[in-house]
Amino acid sequence: MKYLPVTRREVMDEQACAKICDRIEAELGYPCFVKPANLGSSVGIAKVRTRSELKTALSHAATLDRRLIVEAGVAAREVECAVLGNDSPQASVVGEITFESDFYDYETKYTAGKADLFIPAPLPPAIATQIQAMAIQAFIALDGAGISRLDFFYVEATGAVLINEVNTMPGFTATSMYPQLWAASGIPFPELVDRLVQLAIERSKG
Repeated sequence: MKYLPVTRREVMDEQACAKICDRIEAELGYPCFVKPANLGSSVGIAKVRTRSELKTALSHAATLDRRLIVEAGVAAREVECAVLGNDSPQASVVGEITFESDFYDYETKYTAGKADLFIPAPLPPAIATQIQAMAIQAFIALDGAGISRLDFFYVEATGAVLINEVNTMPGFTATSMYPQLWAASGIPFPELVDRLVQLAIERSKG
């Protein structure tokens, strides 16, 4: 997925901001997404379609983080895979999120009835296997520990699978995607909690 990194300093400098907006328009185009680099739950994320919206979104995101990411928009299905483990991680079944809103924003995530979860996701078996392999590969590359949820875009038209983000501390309520993915993979909530405690003890010993 095409993206550009942006810093708060660039956004706050009028000339630098104009140049980065020029680059975004030339290299990514519209629509694109402006994101604070280090927040979760879609806080501060905006989908923009014009220069004016872009500048507003950059200014807002810069109040939340000193590092920003601007990503090209893609027409894709949103799927997720949970990873559990330390040095020998395993991947869960793949789940899918569907919604009617413009994108999976904060309101959609946390308002009952605004999104639907499908576990396992109705995907071709080869695609599901690829997503699981990519999830483990990314987890190992980042030296993940214990718990992570990997979010992907599946571009059905081309068959492309793109890593959207790695959540190193995903939601963990009984209705969150992470424990639901593991429940569907044969590890119920109490056992999952126990496994995570054991993994934390293991990692603490080096």
